[in-house]
Amino acid sequence: MVSSPSARRPKTRVQPHAAPTVDLSAVIMAATPDEPRVLTVQVDQLDGLPSGPLQSEHRTLEVGLRTWVAEQTQLTLGYVEQLYTFGDRDRTEADIQGGGHALSIAYLALVREARPAGLAHAAWRNWYAYLPWEDWREGRPPALKVVEPALKAWARAGGKGSRQFREERIELTFGFESGTWTDERVLERYELLYEAGLVPEALRDIQSPVSPKVRLAPGQPMAWDHRRILATAIGRLRGKIKYRPVIFELMPASFTLLDLQRTVEALSGVRLHKQNFRRLVEMQGLVEETGEVTTETGGRPARLVRFRREVLIERPAPGVRLPRLR
Repeated sequence: MVSSPSARRPKTRVQPHAAPTVDLSAVIMAATPDEPRVLTVQVDQLDGLPSGPLQSEHRTLEVGLRTWVAEQTQLTLGYVEQLYTFGDRDRTEADIQGGGHALSIAYLALVREARPAGLAHAAWRNWYAYLPWEDWREGRPPALKVVEPALKAWARAGGKGSRQFREERIELTFGFESGTWTDERVLERYELLYEAGLVPEALRDIQSPVSPKVRLAPGQPMAWDHRRILATAIGRLRGKIKYRPVIFELMPASFTLLDLQRTVEALSGVRLHKQNFRRLVEMQGLVEETGEVTTETGGRPARLVRFRREVLIERPAPGVRLPRLR
C-alpha cells in the first residue's frame, strides 16, 4: 500500500496532554445494475460520509456508528464490517485547533436497495463522481487524459533522486505503459494523486491556492479525508466480491443473471464476458432458479434466480470471479 504523506496540513501546536478523540464514519454502499452508490451527507458545503464522535453512552463502536447513521440519514444498517482506522494528525477541526489526534474508525456497510435518505441533506451519489478514473466500463476513462500527463510531469519534477521511484509507482498503480489495470488499487491511486498535488484535498490541507498552471484530476472533492476513506472502501469491496458472496447483500431477493453481471461490473468498473460470467456463476452453484421469469429489454423472458445460501456451508470462499473482456 502506498503510504500517505506524513503531513496533510500545516504543523500545529498540540497540547501535550490532549487525549485523542474517536470519530466513527460509515461508507454505506448500494448498487443498481448500472450505478454503484454511496450515501453522503453535507459537511461544510461538501459531500461527506455519515459520521460522529464516539460517546460515553455508546456501548460499542458499532452501536455508536449505527446511532449516528440513523440520526443523520434515518437509515437502519444491516451488514456492517470494520474497514480501517485513520489516525493522521490535523484531520478534523478540533485537531487543527490543538486538540491532539482525532482517530476515525471507518466501517463498510452494504444495503440491499438504495432507499431515499430520510433527511434533506443526505443523498445517494454515484461513487464515480468522486473517483471517475476508476470506471472502465466504457473503455479508458476520459479522466486519464488529464491524470496521465500530470502524473508524468510530477515524476519528471522529482529530479534524479526520485524520478525513477515515482515513475515505478505510477506504473504500478495506473499501468499506463503496460496496459495493466488492477481494480483493487483504488486507495493507492488516490494516494498517489494526493501526493502529486492533483486533487483539491491536497491543496486544501496545506492551505495552498490552486495554480492556474496545474490541471487537477477530475472528480468531486469530499469533506476532510472522506474521499480517501471512500477509496479504501471501494478497494476492499472490489477485492471481497471475488472470494466472499457479499455481492448478494446488494441484490434484491430475486434477480436475473444479467442484473447480477451488471451490478458486479458497476462495482468493479470493468466489463465482463457475458457467457463466461454466467458459466462461472452456475458452475459455482451461487444461485438457484426461483421458477419465475421476467421480461428483459426487447421482450425476451429471463429466468429469475436467487442466492443459494447453502453455498456458505459448502465452500469457504464462494466469491464471484471476474472474467474480463479483453
